[in-house]
Amino acid sequence: MLLAFGIAVVVECLGMPTFAEQSGTGLTAPGIVPGFYGVVIAILAIFLALRTLRRNDPARPAGTGPAETGNDNGSLALAAGLALLYAVVLIGRLPFWLATAVFVFLFIAGFEWPRGPAGRPRRLADAALIGLATGGAVTLLFERLFLVRLP
Repeated sequence: MLLAFGIAVVVECLGMPTFAEQSGTGLTAPGIVPGFYGVVIAILAIFLALRTLRRNDPARPAGTGPAETGNDNGSLALAAGLALLYAVVLIGRLPFWLATAVFVFLFIAGFEWPRGPAGRPRRLADAALIGLATGGAVTLLFERLFLVRLP
């Protein structure tokens, strides 16, 4: 499904106007960013499919792969809840860079917390640094390169 979606996004983006006749550059085409996302989604879908096929390879001896953990509905709920927090609460109430930094920090911290107290301060400090770097980088990328005004 992800591969089909990624390919469909790329196909639709290729059909969008380029506005090259007006501005002289193809970089102003409205399909550039979504097309890039479609390519990334398609590539990651292929990697995911290959990983699944390798993990389910009947020729591989039993017990040589990672232990099967089953469905993890708690992780899904955490990711969905943090995404809703970001989209509904943080965006619009905080500057975009700060909302993104807080979201990335909470996401990393939320998934690292269950690993236990050993090394937790270091992991939280790393999460804060990654969050700040991501917030700044995303803001600069969209405002300076893509010329998108962020909330």
